[in-house]
Amino acid sequence: MEIYLPLFPLNLVVYPNEDLNLHIFEERYRQLINECLEKECTFGIPAFINNKLPGYGTEMSVTTLHKRYEDGRMDIKTKGLRVFRIVNFENPSPGKLYSGGKVQVVEIDPEMGDHLDELTVKLVRLYHLLQTKSEIDEESPLLSFREAHKIGLSVEEEYELLTLATENERQRMLIRHLNRVLPVVSEMERTKDRIKMNGHFKNLDPLKF
Repeated sequence: MEIYLPLFPLNLVVYPNEDLNLHIFEERYRQLINECLEKECTFGIPAFINNKLPGYGTEMSVTTLHKRYEDGRMDIKTKGLRVFRIVNFENPSPGKLYSGGKVQVVEIDPEMGDHLDELTVKLVRLYHLLQTKSEIDEESPLLSFREAHKIGLSVEEEYELLTLATENERQRMLIRHLNRVLPVVSEMERTKDRIKMNGHFKNLDPLKF
């Protein structure tokens, strides 16, 4: 399905169901958000990476106008809806200050994925090593999108994840990443423990020859 969306390119990747807070200060994007609020319509955040638009992004809805400043700036809360691929890009959109374009909506099935157990075990291990509290809801679909920002992916890798068509593909990508990261983090923790031991009295059992 193709639709036309106002577009707000950003140097980040947003996933479906993700909450994103934005401070709106540029005139063109103040116009965009004001129109979304007035018409109750959506807009798109295409990822802007390495000074270009590679093509994929996420359709967003404005869920809350948190604050409007006297000079027109705004603090808003938004939520990711659907993934899209840009078909044509117009900068600016006809008669507007902001850009826009026709996009192809990417339908994503809310699948659980076949690698859920393996991915969950590795995520729990990483969060334990990092001493980070994170609730992993295995009963909720699209686990890959919900955990992707927390595990140290580069923005290029986060973008690649956005373009993958199935939850199985996304879970396999995260597992490959965690297989690389976990040994590094584990060794860092061992190094930190060794550093903590230096400079302290140690109770050592005498060696028996």
